[in-house]
Amino acid sequence: MKRVFSVENRMLVERYRQALEDAGIPCQLRNEFLGGGAGELPVNEVWPEIWVADEDEQRARTLLQELKAREADPGPDWTCPRCGETLGGQFDACWNCGALRTEE
Repeated sequence: MKRVFSVENRMLVERYRQALEDAGIPCQLRNEFLGGGAGELPVNEVWPEIWVADEDEQRARTLLQELKAREADPGPDWTCPRCGETLGGQFDACWNCGALRTEE
């Protein structure tokens, strides 16, 4: 097993874990409940971590890099093809009608 991601933000770790699972990369979440040890243990030792099988490491790291790059630059706003609502580039589905973003 290889650790591919760790950060103090539990929500971010969970989002990335779910993205890996959705891509067919099984993973383990470690240190999920270790935050209570902060102060007694080194701070970065209690952060939640995502671990994957050795053979999935490169694919997982590549996917995580793509996700981080996309979050840094979500792209231009887009218009929902179903209802015409204008949405930010970070969204893949329309908040108004639920339609998925289509590639143009």
